[in-house]
Amino acid sequence: MSIDIDTARRVAKLARIRVEEADLPALAGELSGILTFMEQLNEVDVEGVEPMTSVTPMRLKRRKDEVTDGNIQAAVLKNAPDAREGFFAVPKVVE
Repeated sequence: MSIDIDTARRVAKLARIRVEEADLPALAGELSGILTFMEQLNEVDVEGVEPMTSVTPMRLKRRKDEVTDGNIQAAVLKNAPDAREGFFAVPKVVE
């Protein structure tokens, strides 16, 4: 797939990237190269291949899901600069 200069200009505008007019042909070439590589990746048969978390076979560490330190609301709220009715009080940021 080939990207023309007008499309490269539009992509730069949408990405909020200022690209000089003289640099647009190079940007169009780079974008075309990226799309060509993506087309090559789409041709690879990945049927039956499981997603990986690493290139080496490993299993993520897991822990039991259990409550370990509860009922300390008062101790946690002592650290807050402003706490009201059992919650952290923060300034309003949206009008």
